[in-house]
Amino acid sequence: MSAPLFLVESLPTADALTLDGPEGHHAATVQRLRVGEELLLTDGRGGTAGAVVTAVGRGTLDLAVTARGYVDAPVPRLVVVQGIAKGDRGELAVQAMTEVGVDEIVPWAASRSVVQWRGDRGVRAREKWVATAREAAKQARRAWLPVVAGSPDESTTRVARRIAGAGAAYLLHEAADDRLTTVELPATGEIVLVVGPEGGIADSELDALAAAGARPVRLGPSVLRTSTAGVAALAVLSARLNRW
Repeated sequence: MSAPLFLVESLPTADALTLDGPEGHHAATVQRLRVGEELLLTDGRGGTAGAVVTAVGRGTLDLAVTARGYVDAPVPRLVVVQGIAKGDRGELAVQAMTEVGVDEIVPWAASRSVVQWRGDRGVRAREKWVATAREAAKQARRAWLPVVAGSPDESTTRVARRIAGAGAAYLLHEAADDRLTTVELPATGEIVLVVGPEGGIADSELDALAAAGARPVRLGPSVLRTSTAGVAALAVLSARLNRW
């Protein structure tokens, strides 16, 4: 089993450090790491450090750094525009997409989203997505923490602008003729995937996003839930781009 990973604001420059705060509490109290066990640290921006536990305190670990490294950011970047979903489906999508390698998630206030993020509710909802991505990245041992865009969400107009500046954009749609498994992919820049909410993408949104450069594609004969469509699409792209 690989060593557990913990997120820190900045990696240590010295050869010894104390891991405290929420991460230290989780490591010492929840995971109950002991002297001699190994772990990984990352700043979520590609930097990594291997360490071994030298002492255990109350909610803290003393560590000796054994290795340092850096993981290059993947190219092209994989960005998913995720239609806001009701209940916990959005968080399930964020969790799974983070595990399979998404680089950025854009909460989209689609017209058919049952739930709309407004005011404090929207801020709290976005914070849940951020926390979910953080924990999933740790579970997946990722050196790069996915970005959750929005303040707290993005309009169709802003999504269209993002698509216009991307290397390529693909809109998942059940009626599309082209398949994501065979469309041409760019070697650099961003690949933007658009996933609609439970109610689907409105015709006006489809027209606006297609005009900005999004190409409608499908995955297969079945219609996937909003919480699984992005994950399946990312798996296809990860295999085609040799990430996997």
